[in-house]
Amino acid sequence: MLKKLEELKNELGQLRVAKVTGGAQSKLAKIKVVRKSIARVLTVYNQTQKSKLREVYAGAKFLPTDLRVKKTRAIRRRLTDEQKSMLTKKAQKTKTN
Repeated sequence: MLKKLEELKNELGQLRVAKVTGGAQSKLAKIKVVRKSIARVLTVYNQTQKSKLREVYAGAKFLPTDLRVKKTRAIRRRLTDEQKSMLTKKAQKTKTN
């Protein structure tokens, strides 16, 4: 995958040189295609890297921040269900009596 990425980047460099030197129209149109191909390769590469990391940290107590669920800031700071159901000492006494 990295080999393919390197080839695409080299090709893009050659196409950019051709653009400056006044190359054929077909080469100029190919720049966009090559850029999109590079993006596709990088996307697949990054997804596989992230999935491998998720497997490594599967049973860990803490996750790196980029592997945690995104959600929203408010939801992340919200009390958990366990914390919501907890009672103070005074509330426990009044409930038992």
